[in-house]
Formats: sequence, C-alpha cells, structure tokens
Amino acid sequence: MNFIEFAARFDKIIRKQILKLPSAVPIFLYSYSRKLFLKAFETNLNFEQTLPPEHLKQMLWNIEFRSPIFNAAGVFKKGVGYDTVYKQGAGAFLAGTTTSKPRSGNITNGILHPFVPYAETESASNWMGLPNEGHSAVAKRLSQVQKQKGCPIGASIAADTGANANEILTGILEGFELYDRAGVDFIELNESCPNVSHHSTTHNIIDRDISNRLVFISEKYLKKRKRNLPVIVKFSNDIEIEAIPSMIDLLVELGYDGINIGNTSTKYDYYRQFVSSKDIKNYDYFTATFGGGLSGKLLKENSFEKSKYAAKYISGKNLRKEFYVIRTGGISSPIDIINSQQSGVNLFQWFSAYFENFSKYGYSLYSELYRWL
Repeated sequence: MNFIEFAARFDKIIRKQILKLPSAVPIFLYSYSRKLFLKAFETNLNFEQTLPPEHLKQMLWNIEFRSPIFNAAGVFKKGVGYDTVYKQGAGAFLAGTTTSKPRSGNITNGILHPFVPYAETESASNWMGLPNEGHSAVAKRLSQVQKQKGCPIGASIAADTGANANEILTGILEGFELYDRAGVDFIELNESCPNVSHHSTTHNIIDRDISNRLVFISEKYLKKRKRNLPVIVKFSNDIEIEAIPSMIDLLVELGYDGINIGNTSTKYDYYRQFVSSKDIKNYDYFTATFGGGLSGKLLKENSFEKSKYAAKYISGKNLRKEFYVIRTGGISSPIDIINSQQSGVNLFQWFSAYFENFSKYGYSLYSELYRWL
C-alpha cells in the first residue's frame, strides 16, 4: 500500500466522524483536501498493473475499448492521468470538461469548488463550476500522450458562459478542432453540467439553446470530419424520460454517434427522501448554500431506467450507423454494469463510486470490479 492508498483508506475510516462536525467544516476540509489528493493521485504509477479480461474487449465506432468502464468527465480536468488509469485497468481515459476560455470555477463563503461526500448514502454534492485550463491547454497536453492499445482518449467539451451566442458557438467549434488535431479518439459534448448558468438541467422538451448548438456543430464540424472521431452528447440525469426519443432522433439525424445519460442531478427535494438520516444535515446545508449537482448511488435507479429506455428505443429503430448509449450516474458495482449491458447499454463512466471504490481497494479497484464481470 502506497501513501495515496493509505490516505484514501484512512479518510474512509474517519470520514463519518468528520461529517458529524458543523457542516461548514467538512465542506471546507473536503473541498481543499480533494484538490491535494487529486494532484498526487493522477500522476502516481507506483502500483501493480491490472489487465482487463480479454472477454471485456469491444469494438465501438471501430475503436477498441479493452473494457466498458472508465472515468467520467471532471475527474481529470487538466488531461493529466492517462498513464495512471491505463495501469489501473480502465477501458478508456476521458479528459476535461473544458471550455474555450479558462475558468477558475465557483467560490462561495470563501470555499473554492465546494464539495462534500455523504458517507452513509455513498453519494456526494459538488458546485465546482467547470474549473479548467481551456481547450487549447488540455488539447496540447493530450497530443503528447503516448496512447496504449485498447485505452482510447476522449475529451469533454462544454459551452462558455458570459458570452454572446456567436462567441459561445465559435468557442465550441474551436474545441472540436483543437481536440481533433490533438489526436483524441472520441469527443463528448457536455450539455449536462448543473454548475454553470447556461445549462438547462431538466429537459421536458428539447431546449432551444441546446438544439441550436447541436445543429451548429453538425453543420460546422460533424459533416466535415475527415477521420473517424465519434461525438457523444451527454445529458443530465434529470432529462425527462419522455424527451429521450425525440432527443435521440435529433442526434441521429444530425450525425452524432451516441448519447450519455447522464451527469448529476439538481432534484434536491426528490432525492432528499433517500438520503441517510446521518447525512441529511450536510445535504440540507450544501444544497441550500451552494446548490450544485448530486452524484453517486442516489442516482443509480434513475440512470439505469433512462439509459435502458434509450437503448431499447435505439434497438427498435434499425439504424444504418453506429449509435451507442453510455451510462453515467450511480454505477458502483459489477451488477450495475451487467444489468445495463443486458439492456443494451455499451459504455459506462463513474465518478463518485470511482473514488469510493478506490478508498476500499486502492489502485486495484478495476481488478476487483473485473473479478465479477
């Protein structure tokens, strides 16, 4: 066990005691200690390598994924960490999310990038506000990565805030072009972030701003692609299930290659009933003070049902192109993956449970997962 694994396991032991303190205290501690942990975590290679079982390999969009699961956007915001996740045994590496202009992220009550775990509920809240170095810096970093067979690189892109419509669209297009030249293998357009003002987190109908962006990217980038570079669109877990068919129809018509359901949730009142009584104090304080997005096991049922529904709808359309469903939200165990695969879901991304499993199994977290797949 190295120091990073020790730190994660020690935190798991004392976490419940820390979370009993007045809510502002654990939020402050976890918001800042998390940054220090990630900085050390993303470059450490002092552990035994995990190789995924051969039967997990799949070819999607003519790209080899040696396993179906990898990190969600937001884990490796700077695009650093590819060698680490490859050695851990991940099926891919996803960098970002980035915007055209660098963002410092959210700060409230003197806390930068507020975050808090809910230990008993195995979930978390964050209000980070897409802190990132910008498309250009991360694309340059990814262009220098030595890729390994079966572990493709993805980049996550989002629209800027505080700009006019033309600047927003130009910035998105710039990101696609930069990551294309950097040699990434797939791109995820993030339309799901609850922590920036321009995103709609509930889609009862197709949001006009989103549809305008989707059409613009289709015309200016997708139809002009000169190589195999799939583009997936990621929506919030709060997308209404009734909106999924029309959203898929639009994506297919415009030439996109997949749909990711979904990121976090802002349905605080709804999920409150499922929060452990031991976590409710911090849950109420965080959602009232910062808002932000919920992640982790709270979203398990929701993300499963909606991704299953999307896969079933796609299977009945007899598409002439490859179009796949990716599930994000609440994935924490092999059974989550097995159930979704049986429902037609192809790829999986994890965020909160990635770190939760790391606190249990250290750098062997993928090895432990693959024992049951």
